Amino acid sequence: MTDAMKTVVLAGALDTKAVEFAWVKALIEKQGVRTLVIDVGILGEPGFAPDVSREAVASAAGVGLEDLRRGAQRQEALSVMGHGLAVIARRLYDEGKLDAILGMGGSGGTTVATAGMRALPLGVPKLMVSTLASGDVRAFVGPADILMMPSIVDVAGVNRISGKVYANAAAAIAGMVRGEAPQIADERPLIAASMFGNTTPCVDHARSLIEKHGFEVLVFHATGIGGQTMESLISEGYIAGCLDITTTELADEVCGGSASAGPERCLAASRAGIPTVIVPGCIDMTNFGALESVPEKYRGRNLYQWASTATLLRTNIEENQRIGEMIATAANAANAPVAIILPLKGVSMLDSEGGAFWDPAANAACFNAIKSSLRQDIPVIELACNINDRFFAETAAETLVNLMQESERFPVAKQKRPIRRISSYTADRHP
Repeated sequence: MTDAMKTVVLAGALDTKAVEFAWVKALIEKQGVRTLVIDVGILGEPGFAPDVSREAVASAAGVGLEDLRRGAQRQEALSVMGHGLAVIARRLYDEGKLDAILGMGGSGGTTVATAGMRALPLGVPKLMVSTLASGDVRAFVGPADILMMPSIVDVAGVNRISGKVYANAAAAIAGMVRGEAPQIADERPLIAASMFGNTTPCVDHARSLIEKHGFEVLVFHATGIGGQTMESLISEGYIAGCLDITTTELADEVCGGSASAGPERCLAASRAGIPTVIVPGCIDMTNFGALESVPEKYRGRNLYQWASTATLLRTNIEENQRIGEMIATAANAANAPVAIILPLKGVSMLDSEGGAFWDPAANAACFNAIKSSLRQDIPVIELACNINDRFFAETAAETLVNLMQESERFPVAKQKRPIRRISSYTADRHP
């Protein structure tokens, strides 16, 4: 496909942003790239004729535009237009008529345009010029590879400031769509692994061992959006196996921290039917921002200031019990080989003997909740070491490779030399 055949979809409200979109449209086309404009405005008339009308967008969401104008509240209208844009954007992509997408706007325009972007596969260039881009954009980006560009001034006319921003956006999206990513010839099955700063030694060592057996390991930072992204790729079928060593996002879900990945964290692998090793890694910590951001109810608890903008709360017995129950629920839902490994001498760097978060009773509450709630056919491996000890990483790697071989789905891995099976399963799962 030549550059002239590439198409950038422009998605925006042409009743209020027509001048800006016309400016960007001309700049992109000047670089030899086609554009296709989708109007997601609702009230006023479009400033120029789009390629896809707002009526078509609303209809794609199953709603008539006039009905939307008459009855919907703002948030409902944005949701409808975002859904309609997602349907149309995906259809255009599937038909080979969308190679990249660009949006511009404030809160409303960002909400609608990024909804359309999130419907597109990983690797499709997605650029959002937004008044919100320098803030918390997690709700807009989610697990997608959306590039957020601050608009600096409001998206309201073309002036000496905004004109430069729009020109950069046009050049960026044209460059992305014209660029050819090098082909990486790699047919190794993909393994997803979760990691935090407090489990980095473990994951790094386990990754190096797993890759020797014919797998490629993708590591995800367990910051909430990291877990969501990992599980999104699992759900989409990219991932062959999961080394879920760092389930700390469950602690944030239980305690209301800033790194929650939602109540269904850990369930994607079970639903996808892929071999999985689950470890209660870093479940000793819940994440908050600066010290003053910690909720009042936690101020008297064990807090650790990891950085000036990061404060960790040590989870207690009750919270660990709930986390353990969530891990067991996820494992019980598996229809592929799964195993759980428990580090009896600490679930993080901070949770080591003499460390700031050392609390064997809290950890035991999690471990006992897992064992008492788990299906009897799911193996539990209890190791008398810290999660970051080399033996723990070696056991985790070896266990996952064994599970992958047992699944009989991965001939690349099976061609590698056989490895010994772990024999240290607990005899009694109940506390």
